[in-house]
Amino acid sequence: MALSERFGVSAVDPASSPHKLRLVVLVSGVGSLMNSVVEATHNPAYPAEIVAVGADRPCAGLERAAAVGLDTFLVNFADYDNRDDWDAALANAIRAYRPDLVISAGFMRITGKNVLSAFGGRFINTHPALLPAFKGAHAVEDALAYGVKYTGSSIHLVDEGVDTGPLLAQEPVPVLPDDTVEALHDRIKIVERRLLCDVIADIATNGPSARVTRTQ
Repeated sequence: MALSERFGVSAVDPASSPHKLRLVVLVSGVGSLMNSVVEATHNPAYPAEIVAVGADRPCAGLERAAAVGLDTFLVNFADYDNRDDWDAALANAIRAYRPDLVISAGFMRITGKNVLSAFGGRFINTHPALLPAFKGAHAVEDALAYGVKYTGSSIHLVDEGVDTGPLLAQEPVPVLPDDTVEALHDRIKIVERRLLCDVIADIATNGPSARVTRTQ
């Protein structure tokens, strides 16, 4: 199936659209989620483009982005005396690229008031569980330990809390009897990559508020 069909973007004509949705993607690790968005943007029908990839630490994801010709920036948390100073620097670095949407794609740092005041309502995060269940950094382990039959992937707007913002999309993933944390997480990641690209395309055509209304 063509990307234009899969993402439902037939209403978007790149030749007549004023501009594609400008994305800044934030990473902390290898950048597998980021790479799924990179691959989606290679199709001319996809209504978004990555204008920069940023990170809070040196990481493979930043190198991966640079290797495919994307602008990158590093706002290393370790270089700042406190979280507020780092958060202000991150907000300024993101702002320089004039994004329409900021994506936390495996970004393992909680942002603060500077980033949220600048990009609130257009800052989204992926999470490997069916929120509001299993918030936080150990969602897959917690779901497996609790013994649920289904977990999954959620995408939500970022707010002041940890994984508490309005939901944009969710998709369940079954937990198998012999699952390990690694095996379950790998299956969630497959769903997560597709779901993220779907949500970005939907926001580009309809805006985030329409998706929040449909999901809540």
